[in-house]
Amino acid sequence: MIYESQGFIDSISITDGYAGSQGQFPLTQNVTVVEGGTAILTCRVDQNDNTSLQWSNPAQQTLYFDDKKALRDNRIELVRASWHELSISVSDVSLSDEGQYTCSLFTMPVKTSKAYLTVLGVPEKPQISGFSSPVMEGDLMQLTCKTSGSKPAADIRWFKNDKEIKDVKYLKEEDANRKTFTVSSTLDFRVDRSDDGVAVICRVDHESLNATPQVAMQVLEIHYTPSVKIIPSTPFPQEGQPLILTCESKGKPLPEPVLWTKDGGELPDPDRMVVSGRELNILFLNKTDNGTYRCEATNTIGQSSAEYVLIVHDPNALAGQTGPDHALIGGIVAVVVFVTLCSIFLLGRYLARHKGTYLTNEAKGAEDAPDADTAIINAEGSQVNAEEKKEYFI
Repeated sequence: MIYESQGFIDSISITDGYAGSQGQFPLTQNVTVVEGGTAILTCRVDQNDNTSLQWSNPAQQTLYFDDKKALRDNRIELVRASWHELSISVSDVSLSDEGQYTCSLFTMPVKTSKAYLTVLGVPEKPQISGFSSPVMEGDLMQLTCKTSGSKPAADIRWFKNDKEIKDVKYLKEEDANRKTFTVSSTLDFRVDRSDDGVAVICRVDHESLNATPQVAMQVLEIHYTPSVKIIPSTPFPQEGQPLILTCESKGKPLPEPVLWTKDGGELPDPDRMVVSGRELNILFLNKTDNGTYRCEATNTIGQSSAEYVLIVHDPNALAGQTGPDHALIGGIVAVVVFVTLCSIFLLGRYLARHKGTYLTNEAKGAEDAPDADTAIINAEGSQVNAEEKKEYFI
């Protein structure tokens, strides 16, 4: 396949190689060219004894006889002419140029070789239809991508957030010239707020595009009701301190200025409760500020709200909660002291009850005495000496 444009070869693909074998026999190639490009038709002869070569078009009109131009067509030019080769070029190729070209070698008999010229129809730039702005969240959207003039029929693919969508419908129709095709593809999906600002891309792939697909893009605009959230400036509002409540609202169209209420009614103290844009600034909190604060956002699609329950804390109570618990520490110390005193008292009683005497073997007098007192009585010497030989231990 030869793709040429303005005399420059783009790519080559030989469909059935050279016709013929050897000797005096013309050899040709099938050629494929993109519409509007340039095709090179080459006829070669391995051995030639000064025999003429000729190129003819599908209508059997002679284009060139050796180096002599036979057909008055400014698009057809001589590239090379010799006894072994006759090459011509056809520029600005159209679909009507497609067909079977013949190279003739004027031997006896005349020998010929055929070369088929295939012209690729370039698909037109695709167009996306079916989008009307804006689209409401939850609506079913149907987009159609169409391109005409492709030969063979082009391929259409859809992408959303750079991810290909496979579940699409494809239709191919033959154009009026009965040579090219119009192809279309339809994409159906239900939209939500996450689709707002997303680019949906239709991509056309075709062999004539030289691996550079044509694309069409549609940026979606989705309208949806506001989403609302209240963000406090501190997680523990304290009496005497300020508090800022921020009403974060998102929607399309952009919500109007938010409305603040307390316990279902107006703000009770406008001097201390100042609304600035989407913020409610409460100065010098006190216990009377306790209650449910409501933020309401509205756009042309609908209305949404969020609530925040305010509980004003006593700063002293919060400090007691966050600081050391002195009562608990004092209780632990008292228990430790009590346990220590009890241990000392029990140890003293134990030592007092187990205070005793003993005699060495020298004072026992007999080893078979049943106990220490008997040994003392049986010992030699008087009771006084026995008392002297007692040893005390703790």
